[in-house]
Amino acid sequence: MKHNHKSPDRGTRYILCAVVLFSIAVTAIDAFVHPPYFSKIPIKIVFFLALPLLYFFIRKDGRKTLSTPFGFRRQGLLTAVLLGTALYVLILGAYFLLRGVIDFSGVTKSLTEDLGITRTLFPYVAVYIAVFNSFLEEFFFRGFGFFPLRQTMSVRFAYLFSPVLFALYHVGMLVGMFHPAVLVLLMLGLIAGGLIFNALNDRFGCLYPSWFVHMSANLAINTIGFLLFDAV
Repeated sequence: MKHNHKSPDRGTRYILCAVVLFSIAVTAIDAFVHPPYFSKIPIKIVFFLALPLLYFFIRKDGRKTLSTPFGFRRQGLLTAVLLGTALYVLILGAYFLLRGVIDFSGVTKSLTEDLGITRTLFPYVAVYIAVFNSFLEEFFFRGFGFFPLRQTMSVRFAYLFSPVLFALYHVGMLVGMFHPAVLVLLMLGLIAGGLIFNALNDRFGCLYPSWFVHMSANLAINTIGFLLFDAV
């Protein structure tokens, strides 16, 4: 796959600003407003799906650019299944190894008190997080924040930009759940995950492999959520 690296044009500058501003907006709402979880869904749809789609449909070559991440390629499926399965086992194994060291009580407290998620509601939230939320984040941070920039910016910048924003965006929802040192480790893990997602996208030229791996990671986190709720 050949990539032509040009100086940033007007569209590229818009994407850079939009990814930063939209990420900050959602993070600030999470950190300072603390809306009920289901109230956040339309907010995220606006910032992570509707506004990026509007950009693609307004630009003359936007629809062609949009077709790239959604061009299905079967070659990436086996890699995605293997990576997704390995990541699920890794995350769940890390939880069992570290649950005696890291205090996870803040997770259920934050879910119930800040977001209004009870044990009864959690299965519905888990389905949304695994399938739909992972898609919104992949479309925004990879389909909008990586694919177009991969064509116009340096490879290093394109690879690092969305993972760093992807990690910082999670601060708003994770702050208060963990000790600051654990939060820093989680941020580093999210950056590493974002780099892997970008590599999958670049290797297979579409969004589906990274989306599947992202779903697998969220399924592992949801499994931990069920374990924590049962332990309360």
